Amino acid sequence: MPVLLPAVPIRSGVTRYVGATLIDGTGAAPVPDSEVEVRDGAIAFAGPRRDIAVADAQVVDLAGRHLMPGFVDAHVHLSMVDTDAETQRGQFIEESVFAVGRVLEKTLAAGITTARDLDGLTPGYRNAIAAGSAIGPRLHLALSMLSPTGGHADPVLPNGALPAWAVRPGTPPAGVVDTDADIVTMVRSLLRSGADVIKVCTSGGAGKPTDEAGLTEQQVRLVVSLLAGRDRRPTVTAHALTDAGVRAAVLGGAASVEHGYDMSDETIQLMVDRGTVLIPTLSTLMRELAPDQVTPARLAAREALRQRGLDSIRRAVTAGVTLAMGTDAGVHPHGRNLRELAWLVEAGLTPLEAVCAGTLTGARLLGLDDRIGSIEEGKTADLVVTDVDPLSDPIGMCADAAVRLVLQSGCAVVDRLAA
Repeated sequence: MPVLLPAVPIRSGVTRYVGATLIDGTGAAPVPDSEVEVRDGAIAFAGPRRDIAVADAQVVDLAGRHLMPGFVDAHVHLSMVDTDAETQRGQFIEESVFAVGRVLEKTLAAGITTARDLDGLTPGYRNAIAAGSAIGPRLHLALSMLSPTGGHADPVLPNGALPAWAVRPGTPPAGVVDTDADIVTMVRSLLRSGADVIKVCTSGGAGKPTDEAGLTEQQVRLVVSLLAGRDRRPTVTAHALTDAGVRAAVLGGAASVEHGYDMSDETIQLMVDRGTVLIPTLSTLMRELAPDQVTPARLAAREALRQRGLDSIRRAVTAGVTLAMGTDAGVHPHGRNLRELAWLVEAGLTPLEAVCAGTLTGARLLGLDDRIGSIEEGKTADLVVTDVDPLSDPIGMCADAAVRLVLQSGCAVVDRLAA
């Protein structure tokens, strides 16, 4: 069975983190001059600083800084490394693994202690982090995504060739499904391999002109039915750019929708009524085009998509749709995940709501909110300390020096306090 909360090495002993402004992830007001006591990898106290002595406790002074839960990025592609296609084609599998390892470390250093990878990683990475033999965020994995032939999950180019990333050793097979029988076989195969979430594509993507087909509402419902009744039921999330794609996902029973850049008010209300979570991946929507992609027509189409997308997300926020933070990192550079907080504010969330979207809401979506996502007594001590106030300067959260300390289960996996 998949590991929901990998047992990364737990730091034994007692440490008191004092003096920081505490933003606990629940939406509660910040606590100035706070204290968080971590005992054997778990949170033993969180609140205003206490005037007491704790036997054998190490004290870490965080005055002037901000203390938050470890962030959850609910949409990443950690296997998408910054290596040109020709180099990838000639690499040995070990070279690819180490390249992904560097991405994992960069993501963790950015303050992401838990990540949901929605296509590209195998369970070996999750298991290595769980065993303490690799450093990176706790991982929740889709392995592959599902779409029909010619859809977003189909890597085959119009001339029948495969891009370099699709033939790289260790990459999970593409989830191309056309019939109900295909879907049953593929979903069962993903569950056998250890998937934590099943990702379906109910619309095409934005990268290929021939990429238009998606799964239907009935097919999404079939995927959901295949997961019902399991002791640890994986959730279903849907890549959906169009209004029709979002409606198919919501009516089919998907727990969450990725992107949602062209939604009608009626579809938005469906999401509210059914409690469907939206992960808008605004970092991808707002990214700049690569120089070789810049043409007047492409720029005009990109700007039109941005305006439609922002309008769609803003209307969803106004209507009360629940948002979780997801960046689609890999489509754009890794390690700048917390830039998404400022985009969420741009879309209508308050800065405090944006922090909640990136912490407790993400943990709840992954089914981990009883253990991570907020700084509360009894929860696992996944913590992030920044020099930046996310409530007054959310865009500053992605600056290179913003994150000073990252804890996983009480272990300091990133420590720049003295720098």
